Amino acid sequence: MTQPIPAEQTADGAAILDQLHACLTKYVILPSPEAVDAVALWVAATHAQPAWAHAPRLVIRAPEKRCGKSRLLDVVEATCYAPLITVNASPAAVYRAIGTDDPPTLLVDEADTIFGAAAEANEDLRGLLNAGHQRNRPAIRWDNNTRSLEKIPTFAMAALAGIGAMPDTIEDRAVVIRMRRRAPGETVSPYRHRRDSPALRTLARQLGTWLRANLRDLEAAEPAMPVEDRAADTWEPLVAVADLAGGTWPQRARRACETLTAQRDGATVPSDRIRLLVDCRTAFRSAGVTDNQGRPAIPSSVLLDKLRSDPEAPWAEYGKTGGGLTAMKLGQLLAEYEIRSSNIRFGPPHGQVKGYYQADFDDAWHRYCPDPDQTPEGEPSQPSQPSPPSSTPGRVIPLGRLKPSHTTNTNTTAGTA
Repeated sequence: MTQPIPAEQTADGAAILDQLHACLTKYVILPSPEAVDAVALWVAATHAQPAWAHAPRLVIRAPEKRCGKSRLLDVVEATCYAPLITVNASPAAVYRAIGTDDPPTLLVDEADTIFGAAAEANEDLRGLLNAGHQRNRPAIRWDNNTRSLEKIPTFAMAALAGIGAMPDTIEDRAVVIRMRRRAPGETVSPYRHRRDSPALRTLARQLGTWLRANLRDLEAAEPAMPVEDRAADTWEPLVAVADLAGGTWPQRARRACETLTAQRDGATVPSDRIRLLVDCRTAFRSAGVTDNQGRPAIPSSVLLDKLRSDPEAPWAEYGKTGGGLTAMKLGQLLAEYEIRSSNIRFGPPHGQVKGYYQADFDDAWHRYCPDPDQTPEGEPSQPSQPSPPSSTPGRVIPLGRLKPSHTTNTNTTAGTA
């Protein structure tokens, strides 16, 4: 006689995610349908933390107060796995809290006060959050009591809410949700912890029951991803959960991945070195200078003049003293890309002076700041693996234990702006 499949293994994952989606849109106005889907999948992924090689961060940021970021964190707290919420914690306390085999989900409100200038950019906590994105990146401390090295696990899911951007190294490992203030006419239900959290915790238990029963499948999953590199590492748990759920969620997860990753990349302020590469390319084009053999090159003095003359660039007042970019500092910045000046013979009026060959920049330009004017329309700077067709939503392992959802979510845009 065939044994019946346990009820928790036949749970309708898509329906559970639909319920979570409805709860999010009931209490919070999120900026887009993709943002709602991303938060729902991130919350679900916290319940399957043992299955993941990477623990994506959730960054909830807003330009001003009263944009709903703390309310969203309240709903996340009520529905995620083993929440540990704080507004101010020392790195040592956080290390001890998450340094277990079954760490909680770390939730940090008012994170801007931790990483802002007034807090002198808390490097220890930032380092913990960076390291904890990947397994097997322990913090190492000296224990005076045992006179030995102590390895403290750092791997844990974490969400941070605050005003303004988080450190680049954190946002690079995060699903970034850019909240905004509710517009006139946009309404949500008030959230009351004592009244509303019990129902949300019941939903959290349903998520845990469903996902913990499928940890082996989730750990083995290798979903087709629409992005690459660290973005793929960050989003893979969310896409794997969506593939497990079935229904419309596999397509929605990949759409959210592509949309929010593009938004994050588009809003990222380039580093000084990347900005310098881009501005050097502009300077070469406007100078139109060659050496005495016709090879594109530019004297260092001309390059510096062009860089410092751009009123929208930082080079005129670059440096701690605000004295502007110097030839020495220019050389130090470019040396990171193996670009170095040399003695070049130019025609009049320059003669033989220090300068740079354009050919020495080509590889760095191609790798770090591809010219959009030379990229074929619709082609990314680095090829991405295409999303799978709707008939095969990225499921690369048999998931026979799970009954897929056959219902269509009707709440995709409800309550969003």
